Amino acid sequence: MTPQELGATYDYIAPLYQRDMLHSDYGLSALRRAIRYCPIVGDALDVGCGVGGRMIDALQQAGFTPEGIDVSAGMLSLAQQAHPGLGFCRADICQWQSQRRFALILAWDSLFHLPLNEHEPVLRKLCRLLDDNGVLIYSFGDAEGSHIDQWHGRDFHYSSIGISENLRLLMSEGLTILHCERDQHPQSHVYVIAHKRQKDEGASAQRLL
Repeated sequence: MTPQELGATYDYIAPLYQRDMLHSDYGLSALRRAIRYCPIVGDALDVGCGVGGRMIDALQQAGFTPEGIDVSAGMLSLAQQAHPGLGFCRADICQWQSQRRFALILAWDSLFHLPLNEHEPVLRKLCRLLDDNGVLIYSFGDAEGSHIDQWHGRDFHYSSIGISENLRLLMSEGLTILHCERDQHPQSHVYVIAHKRQKDEGASAQRLL
């Protein structure tokens, strides 16, 4: 499934998604945990922000200035209606580039739609988009490989590189794992929170080795 096809599929279900999630607290406890771990408050990026809603609200309430990216024009239209003062961008995270740095990056139930070979480059990109002392939170599937599943009568592509490989990549980019949880067991759903330490802290750690 190409990003364009994924975006068109989410366009179709956007009103249903907004209806179902409008008063949901799904994922909020995980995001609030990540926010508590944040040593700095500033700009936040929501990757696969969808219709905005509860996650954007929680970030604003915590003092962050959030912006979102998504491949679905239908989802983003609803997000902009709900949050007219914020920035939303229609983009494929695989291709999207920015010179910005963020205090917090969130990718909740979005990266698992990536082509399998894009997980590593996208994850490394997100790590490098973090401010020093920034925090990354994202969810993924714990089973390695890819498959097609249905939701609201539409086909969706899912893929994952698994728990061990996700954690390895984060640590190889200099991040410290703060929390990793299979939060919907027995479903194959995992989320991780990781912290990017300051450069001088990393240098000090290297001198101690």
